[in-house]
Amino acid sequence: MKAGPRRGPAFRLSQGQLIEASPNQFRFSNSRGRALGLGSLNSVSGKSPESYVVRTFGCQMNEHDSERIAGLLESDGMTRAEDDADADVVVLNTCCIRENADNKLYGTLGHLKTWKDAKDGRRIVVGGCLSQKDKDIVQTRAPWVDVVMGTHNVHRTNELLAYAAEHGPITEILEEAVMDDHALFPSALPARRETSYNAWVTIQIGCDNTCAYCIVPSVRGKEISRPFTDIVSEVASLAAQGITEVTLLGQNVNSYGRDLSLAARRDGADVSASPQFAQLLREVGAVEGIRRVRYTSPHPKDMRIDVLEAMAQTAAVCEQLHYPLQSGSDRVLSLMHRGYTADRYLERLAEARRLMPDIAVTSDIIVGFPGETEADFVRTMEVAAEADFDSVFEFIFSPREGTEAALMVEKFCDPAEVGDRFDRLRVVVERSALRKHRERIGRIEEVVVDGPSKQDPRIMSGRTRQFKLVHFTVPQPLRPGTYCSVEIEDAAAHYLKGHLVEVLHEATHKIRIPLASA
Repeated sequence: MKAGPRRGPAFRLSQGQLIEASPNQFRFSNSRGRALGLGSLNSVSGKSPESYVVRTFGCQMNEHDSERIAGLLESDGMTRAEDDADADVVVLNTCCIRENADNKLYGTLGHLKTWKDAKDGRRIVVGGCLSQKDKDIVQTRAPWVDVVMGTHNVHRTNELLAYAAEHGPITEILEEAVMDDHALFPSALPARRETSYNAWVTIQIGCDNTCAYCIVPSVRGKEISRPFTDIVSEVASLAAQGITEVTLLGQNVNSYGRDLSLAARRDGADVSASPQFAQLLREVGAVEGIRRVRYTSPHPKDMRIDVLEAMAQTAAVCEQLHYPLQSGSDRVLSLMHRGYTADRYLERLAEARRLMPDIAVTSDIIVGFPGETEADFVRTMEVAAEADFDSVFEFIFSPREGTEAALMVEKFCDPAEVGDRFDRLRVVVERSALRKHRERIGRIEEVVVDGPSKQDPRIMSGRTRQFKLVHFTVPQPLRPGTYCSVEIEDAAAHYLKGHLVEVLHEATHKIRIPLASA
C-alpha cells in the first residue's frame, strides 16, 4: 500500500475488527467500537494548547455538539479565544446537508493552512457530519489537519488532540454510536454555552427514516433514544443553575422512546410500543424553574394527537411548532419517502391550531426535487398558502452523494425554472408571514431578552413564546434572560417592534466570570 502524506499514524474506528493497515494508517476497533491500545491519550500529550476557537456550520444539533466540544476543551485547561489569531486550536464542526458544504470546508481549510504555518504548535480539528461522510478524504485533501473525528466520538476530542500532538495526524470515525457509552449523547458531556439562560438538551441521536434527499441517517446513524430519567434529571440540573428555557433536540423527536419501549418489551415488560414524547414534554414542562420548553424537529408522519395535547396542556411548552412540509405534491412526497400526504399534513396542522389557537407554525420546503413538475410546484404553493405559515425555510434541492435522490440525475430540474419557482414561493410565504405579524400589532407579548439589537445597542432584542424576534425600546439595558412584557407597535415579515411595558422576571442564570491564572 502506498503511504499517505500524514506525519504519523492515523486511526479510523468502525464497528468490527482490523480492516486495513499500512505504515501510516491503521483502521481497527473492537466489537464495541472502542479504540484498542490507545489508553488515555492525555498521558502522552504534554502541555495542552492554551486557547481555542470552535466554528460551527449547520443545524442545532451541530451547535449543541460545539458547546460540548468547547466544554471538553475548557475542562482540559483551555480558554476560548475571540478569533483565530489568538487561538492555538481551531475546531471546524461541519455540516453536509447542502451541496456547497464541501467547498466551504476545504476553502476554509486552505485559509487555515496559512494560519497554522504562521506559528508552531497550532492544530486544526475537523468534526461533524461532513467528516463523518468524507472520512479519510479530509486529510487526503488537507494533510495539515491534525484531527478528523465524526459525529459519534465528540467525547474523545481531548484524547485525539493529545494523540495528534505526540504522534501526528489522526482520523477516527465511529460508524455507529456505542450503545452503553455514557458519552453517547452530547448532553452527557461538559458544555460551554454561548447563552446562559437557555440550553439545548439532546433526547435522541440518529434517524431511522429514509427520506430520499437526506444524508443525515448516513452520518448520524440509527435512531437511539436517551433514557427518560436522564433527560428529566438534566433539565432539573439546568433549572437549578438558573436556566429557564430548554430546547429538546433530536432528528425526529416525536418518535422519541419507541426504541426504548420495544427494548423493554423484548425484555418481558408489559408496555406499549408507542413513542414517549408526549409524556416527556409533560415531565420536562413540570420541572420547577423551567418557564419555556421548545423542541425540534418533528416528522409529520409521526405527529400524534397526544403530543399536540401535551403541548396545549403543559404551560411551559411554547406555542411554536416547526413542521417540515417539504412539498405539497403527494407525488413528490411519495418520491421523497416522506410517509404522509398533503391532506394528512393539513389535518394535523388544523388540529394543532384548534388546541392552540395562538400557535406559530414554521416549515421547510424543498424546491426543485428531481422530477418536480410545474403542476407539482403549483400544488406546493397552494398547500403553503392554505397552511398559512408564520415563516418558511426554502431550500433549492441539493444532491448529496450517498442519497437516493442524488442518483436521479435524469430527473434533475432546470436550474432557471427552479430559481423562478423559489422566488414565486417566497412571495406566497412572506405574504402569510407579514400578515400574521401585523395581526400582533397592539398585543402585549411576553419576551425573553437575548441582548442588545445588532443594529442599535440602545434597543433590546428578544423572543416571544412563539419564537418571534422582537426589537423593543427600554429606558435602560436589560440582562439577557430577563422576561418582560412588550407592546407590539410595528411589524415586518421577519420581526416585530415594540416598547417595554414591564419586567416580569429577572434573569436567574449564573454569570460566567473569567479567571486569570497568576
